[in-house]
Amino acid sequence: MNNLSFRTEIYFESINKYGEELCGDKVEVIKSPLKTIFVFADGLGSGVKANILATLTTKIAATMLKEGSLIEDTVKTIVATLPVCRVRKIAYSTFTIVEISADGKCSIINYDNPPVFFIRNGKVLDIPVKHREIDGKIIKESHIYLKENDVIVVVSDGIVHAGVGGILNLGWQWENIANYLEKIIKNDTKPVEIVKLLVTITNNLYMERAGDDSTCAAIKIISPQKVNIMAGPPLNPEDDVNVVNSFIKKPGKKIVCGGTTAQIVAKNLNKPLITSLEFIDPDVPPIAHIDGIDLVTEGVLTLTKTLEKLNNIFSGEIELNELLHHKKMDAATRLAIMLIEATDISFIIGNAINPAHQNPDFPKNLSIKQNVINGIVNILEKMGKFISVESY
Repeated sequence: MNNLSFRTEIYFESINKYGEELCGDKVEVIKSPLKTIFVFADGLGSGVKANILATLTTKIAATMLKEGSLIEDTVKTIVATLPVCRVRKIAYSTFTIVEISADGKCSIINYDNPPVFFIRNGKVLDIPVKHREIDGKIIKESHIYLKENDVIVVVSDGIVHAGVGGILNLGWQWENIANYLEKIIKNDTKPVEIVKLLVTITNNLYMERAGDDSTCAAIKIISPQKVNIMAGPPLNPEDDVNVVNSFIKKPGKKIVCGGTTAQIVAKNLNKPLITSLEFIDPDVPPIAHIDGIDLVTEGVLTLTKTLEKLNNIFSGEIELNELLHHKKMDAATRLAIMLIEATDISFIIGNAINPAHQNPDFPKNLSIKQNVINGIVNILEKMGKFISVESY
């Protein structure tokens, strides 16, 4: 495969140990155009101390690996940084690191966590593991090449041990989880579905009183999911035809934002623009329709609401699942979902300024629309999306 062929779709969820307000497990994900870095850490014990240990571990590992550090240096830094437990005389957080390049090359580093589950074509496969010692710690290391629809599932020992001494004498156990994964994972199964099922069973086995912090994450290899957005008319009306043609030729889904922009696209495609008067949400203007375009919305108001929803998802104020199953599928909700589900997003921004969108507090060359789009681009980049912006 050529470079930048693969993307990753990731979902993770944790259950706190019963009675604890903070989780001793932590996940950090960093995506760039070249690679995905996934770090999971399980802090020693539970509660505040475990949370601090796990947070330190994930932050150190993710930041150092992002900057190109070797795994040896990363592990040494983690060991040197974490405080020592006075009682057990040990100071560490177990961790699992998964690095995936855009060409499919994958490295898995595991220190004292359960082995990852590698699923291809619905089967859990063995992967070669090498052992090496770094600063007195035995690190397990695997290197494989991934294909589209491959899935890697990472679990903490809280998942594997679910039910110990209660419903199941020896806990759920790795082999049983592997068998279950083979039953539920198909080519079209999403990471969120895998994680939700595993977490639900774990909670049931613990009878909703988890004996340990329990975390599950699923990483799926997918092909680029492309979305193209045209927002705003070109500064020069003579460019309308070329800009619309360029927009239509781009592979992937097509979104048009703005009334004037929609009229330009409809005219150049020789298709009718069908407007709706149905206000699904009173705060969001209705959706319109152009044959061949996946979504047609109003401009600034809808984009502003979309930015608000994206910020809420990123900050954790609302869960992705909540948005995906939103009862009111207004234009902003639909747009937010399409952007979240995309991996590669191309913005085609028209620089013609609507006087109604000009704010005297902004510089003369910056309209409210442009400011909102900048906000959307920034939050999508933080989510790990691959963004390109063209202005006309």
